[in-house]
Amino acid sequence: MERLGFWGLLMGSVEKSSDSRKLVTCSKNRDEESSSSSSSASPLKRSLSRNTSPSRQIVVKTKPRGLEEETVASFGKQVVAADVPMEESIWAMLPEDLLNEILARLPPFMIFRIRSVCKKWNLILQDNSFLKFHSNVSSHGPCLLTFWKNSPQVPQCSVFSLPLKTWYKVPFTFLPSWAFWLVGSSGGLVCFSGLDGLTFRTLVCNPLMQSWRILPSMHYNQQRQLIMVVDRSEKSFKVIATSDIYGDKSLPTEVYDSKTDKWSLHQIMPAVNLCSSKMAYCDSRLYLETLSPLGLMMYRLDTGQWEHIPAKFPRSLLDGYLVAGTQKRLFLVGRIGLYSTLQSMRIWELDHTKVSWVEISRMPPKYFRALLRLSAERFECFGQDNLICFTSWNQGKGLLYNVDKKVWSWISGCALQSCNSQVCFYEPRFDASVH
Repeated sequence: MERLGFWGLLMGSVEKSSDSRKLVTCSKNRDEESSSSSSSASPLKRSLSRNTSPSRQIVVKTKPRGLEEETVASFGKQVVAADVPMEESIWAMLPEDLLNEILARLPPFMIFRIRSVCKKWNLILQDNSFLKFHSNVSSHGPCLLTFWKNSPQVPQCSVFSLPLKTWYKVPFTFLPSWAFWLVGSSGGLVCFSGLDGLTFRTLVCNPLMQSWRILPSMHYNQQRQLIMVVDRSEKSFKVIATSDIYGDKSLPTEVYDSKTDKWSLHQIMPAVNLCSSKMAYCDSRLYLETLSPLGLMMYRLDTGQWEHIPAKFPRSLLDGYLVAGTQKRLFLVGRIGLYSTLQSMRIWELDHTKVSWVEISRMPPKYFRALLRLSAERFECFGQDNLICFTSWNQGKGLLYNVDKKVWSWISGCALQSCNSQVCFYEPRFDASVH
């Protein structure tokens, strides 16, 4: 392995991703301190040092293999990072398994950057050894996936990495040219449904691997409310189809299982008036809001049966969204108040024992006014792993709330500017299979 200069490139890439905010906010005093201690620093530290100035910031666009990245960087005097001195006789004999384990621990989006090092690494995504190590590594962390179509109806996709605080543009031209829309994401897979001519289709894909397939047609092949769930331990996924989107209550519930590659028929949902088509899935249960009877409809995936939960909604609730948390936690998010000046956004959690909603948090007024400037303005809400994201149709930005840390933070970027964009949480994984 004569490409010893790669390790300097690799370490520089990791440093750029994890420390980009630190580089932008570095003060002049720190630069002086760094330069004064450079003479006593090791060659590795000297190679990773940067001379930055926060007063000169520009947007740099780079195009890694398969992904387009837009990050904020700052430049002062240009410093050429020297190669890290390494013993070729040692690093050339690095065991293949150890190398794959090192690469598997990189952020998934960095894999596209290092594929340009050599032909062997360009084919790393087809390496079963690498995929095995990758499957045993903990998740990269939550991301936001936005999907939209531009004027020529070309699908576009961008992913915002919350750990890296960076947007990545993911090519989506590998999908067929249908009129389809985003259903949701789970375990590294993304589900779409749409019309292929006059035929209703369901499609599952892995955006990182650019792999996809069309699921078999349902027994009652009509436009349905769908949700997908992935079981990583079983290396399989299921798609649940509930009622017809036009209100046909006579259709049975259908469940697709990737292990059998078939749809199975289950109990028809009892006749209810739904508040919303939004669903939440947690602890092997699917929940929907109902007006009559008031409360929730719960579908048990293990038994295939529906149950009614008489959990009354809070008074003066204008619009509510069910959001699934970790384990058995189920949240209700919505606006309270009849007049615009008295409105507020609140979050409740379902007390399964008392079958009632308990308020756990309120959106601070400054965030509420910035997110929804008009009382009739529409918003979307979705969640994953005790993270709740709010997006406004007109503001072009998102607001993130961490239920555990009770922290609010803004998310901005070009991917949220499109009024017809669809957003969901997404976990980037190479080992998620569409079969």
